Amino acid sequence: MHSLLRNKYQNILLKGDIKINGSRTWDIQLHNEKLWNRVLFRGSLGLGEAYMHGWYDVEDLSEFFYRLTRFVLPSYQDGGFRQISTKLATVLFNVQNIKNSFKVGRRHYDIGNDLYQSMLGSSMAYTCGYWKGVDSLDAAQIRKFRLIGEKLKLKPGMRVLDIGCGFGSAMAFFSKEYGVEVLGVTVSKKQAQYIRKYYQNLPIRVKVQDYRLTEGKFDRIYSIGMFEHVGYKNYKTYMQTCWRLLTNDGLALLHTIGNNISVKHTNAWVEKYIFPNSMLPSLSQIACSAESVFIIEDVQNFGYDYYQTLLAWDKNFTANWSHLSANYSDIFYRMWRYYLLSCAGAFKARDMQLFQIVMSVNGVEGRYDSPR
Repeated sequence: MHSLLRNKYQNILLKGDIKINGSRTWDIQLHNEKLWNRVLFRGSLGLGEAYMHGWYDVEDLSEFFYRLTRFVLPSYQDGGFRQISTKLATVLFNVQNIKNSFKVGRRHYDIGNDLYQSMLGSSMAYTCGYWKGVDSLDAAQIRKFRLIGEKLKLKPGMRVLDIGCGFGSAMAFFSKEYGVEVLGVTVSKKQAQYIRKYYQNLPIRVKVQDYRLTEGKFDRIYSIGMFEHVGYKNYKTYMQTCWRLLTNDGLALLHTIGNNISVKHTNAWVEKYIFPNSMLPSLSQIACSAESVFIIEDVQNFGYDYYQTLLAWDKNFTANWSHLSANYSDIFYRMWRYYLLSCAGAFKARDMQLFQIVMSVNGVEGRYDSPR
C-alpha cells in the first residue's frame, strides 16, 4: 500500500520536478512512509503535521513550496475531513465575531515578544516590507512606512487610527516623521505592553479592544496586515466602521495579503497551528465590501516583496534559535519554519498577493496622485 501511494505522489510531484529522496535542495528526504497516508486523508493539514514531527525534510522549503504551488497544485486538489469541516464552519458561523476576535491574539501574537524581537529586525514590523530600491529588511520596512505615509498625505496635527497596530512601529514612525497623533487598537495584550514600554514619550496611545468598538473621529485610518483576520462575513462591517470613524475629507489605507480567488475558508494547517479564524480576501471581495461606502482611489500589488520579507524573517529566526530554544520546543521550530517558508514559496509562485488600497470618503477633489 505504501509503495503504491508513494508512486502516486511521486508522479504528482514530478509536475514540479520534485523527487522523493532526490539530490536537489527542493527534493523531499523521506523518513516515514506513513506520510502518504497522512496526506491522502488529511491533505495540507497532514503534510504540515508530518513535517512538524520529522517524517520528511526538505533543505530548501521555500523552493519546494514554490514548485508545489506553481506547478503541482493547479492540477491536483488535496482533501481531508479537516479541510472540509473548516470550510463548512466558516460558511455557517461568523467565526470572526467580537467574542472570537481575541483568539488570534492569544494563539499567535502573544506567543512571546522574545520570538518576534529575534525575528523581525529593529523595525519590529510584522508585515510585508517594500523592497523597491533597498536591500535589507529594516530598510524595506521603513520604505513601506514612508510609502503609506505619502499615500495617506499625512500632515502635522492629524488624528490617525491604526487598526491592528502590531508592535507600534508604524505608529511611532508616523508620529516622528509626520507629527501626527496616533491611536492603535489591537487584540494582543503583549503587543500593547510593548508599545507602552518603548513608545511612552511619543503622542501615541494603544487600546486592547476589537476595532468595531472604537469611538471618535480621525483624519486618517490605516490597517497593515490586520484585514486577514476580519473574515468575509465582516468585510462590509469593517468598511462601515472605518467610514463611521473618518472625517468627511478622510482617507483610509488597507494593506493586506490577498487571494487570487474569492474564498470563504482558509488553509487547514494555517487555521489550526498559526492563524485561527484567518481568511485571505480577494480583490473583488474587498471592492464589493467598499461599494457604496468608499471611493477606491488607488490599488497597488507588491506580493513578491513578501517572499523577500519572509526569507529575511526565517534567516533571523534560525540565526537566533540557539537562545530561543530555551523557551520553544523543537516541534515549534519545525512548525515556525514551515509557516514562514511555505508562505514564502506561495508568494514567489504568485499564489498570494499583497494589496495596498487607498479609499476616500467622498472622493479626492481633482485627482489622487499615488506614490510608488
